[in-house]
Amino acid sequence: MENYKTSCFPTWCPGCANFAVMTALQNAFLALNLKPQEIICSYDIGCGANMGNFLKTSAFLGLHGRSVPLAAGAKMANPDLTVLAIGGDGGQLGEGGNHLIHAARRNDDITVIILNNFFFSLTTGQASPTTPLGIVSKTTPEGSGVLPLDIVNLSLVAGASFVARTFPGKAEHFTGVITKAIKHKGFSVIEVISPCVTFSKEYNFAYYLQRVKEVKTSCETADEALKCARMAKDNVPIGIFYQLEREVFHKLMLKQVGSP
Repeated sequence: MENYKTSCFPTWCPGCANFAVMTALQNAFLALNLKPQEIICSYDIGCGANMGNFLKTSAFLGLHGRSVPLAAGAKMANPDLTVLAIGGDGGQLGEGGNHLIHAARRNDDITVIILNNFFFSLTTGQASPTTPLGIVSKTTPEGSGVLPLDIVNLSLVAGASFVARTFPGKAEHFTGVITKAIKHKGFSVIEVISPCVTFSKEYNFAYYLQRVKEVKTSCETADEALKCARMAKDNVPIGIFYQLEREVFHKLMLKQVGSP
């Protein structure tokens, strides 16, 4: 585990799910016998992006919402690398929503981890693309009246070949999903339910701990996965909802232009 730690001490709020996310990533890298120099993680800007200072891999810290194209470019340049794009719901579904959709349909061979805390937390609690209806925030003082985006549904419809949701409160499950996503050859999306300990008062850690329910097997079709992954007030399914092997983008491009 020490091989994947820098000398910098994490500065997240006490109780932040990012601590568990980083530990799960370290455990996954260890299980897959990956060396730090064989991994590149791209980040944008946000609480989760601070992980680039603490998680010892090759890393690129870019603009807000741009972690996916950075990761896609790295994989295209060096297909032998294990490549991850790590960011929050604000960046990945806000400014970066277009990148997520098109990388999914291309089937870029990268793993996208979306840390969904339902707010723009680093900038002190504005509503994000995933903020639930009715939630009061600095930008929605009367309660959010905008429908939240569903990360899993969006990824399935866009064509992602591996789609999952997990929760840091289920540590073994969490690490297992990340490990399988990294091993998958194709575009993997993991929604990490990670309620902000500072701003998410109603939908907090205890709320989800009582409601998450593990799905044991993945679905055969995206349509089935859409139904299986649907969240309700008292039911938050977690697990791997869909997995399909299909040609990855960089191999398709090499066929068309020829190997260097």
